[in-house]
Formats: sequence, C-alpha cells, structure tokens
Amino acid sequence: MSFNLPLKYMSLREKLAAMESLLEDIARTPEALESPAWHKDLLDERRQRLVDGQSQFVDWETAKAVIRSKLS
Repeated sequence: MSFNLPLKYMSLREKLAAMESLLEDIARTPEALESPAWHKDLLDERRQRLVDGQSQFVDWETAKAVIRSKLS
C-alpha cells in the first residue's frame, strides 16, 4: 500500500504531527506488532550477562562520558 503525502509542502511541525498521529494509532494495538526474533535473542543474551555478573548498570552521566570518550 502506498500513500501520497505532500511531504515537500508540509512544515516540520505538520510532519511531526502526522508522525505522532501514526504512532498513537499503532500504539493502540501493540499486539499487532511482531518483534523480530533477534530482539528476543538480544534481550536473552543481555539478561544472561546480567545474571552472570558480566554486565553492570551505570548512571546516565557516566554512560554519556564513556560514549563521548569512545567517539573522540
């Protein structure tokens, strides 16, 4: 199914409002969304790493600092 929205004529505000409306509509029926198998696999792996003590939580400021240091 194809939609023909006048995207090039829409303002950013109108585009964001359209996205918001679509997401709200999709959220009304979460059971209709099927996650890919790799999502479950990744969550299972992370859960196991946490159980095995291989993962740890850090506060957001620390996480941002680690990410920034990796990017520079």
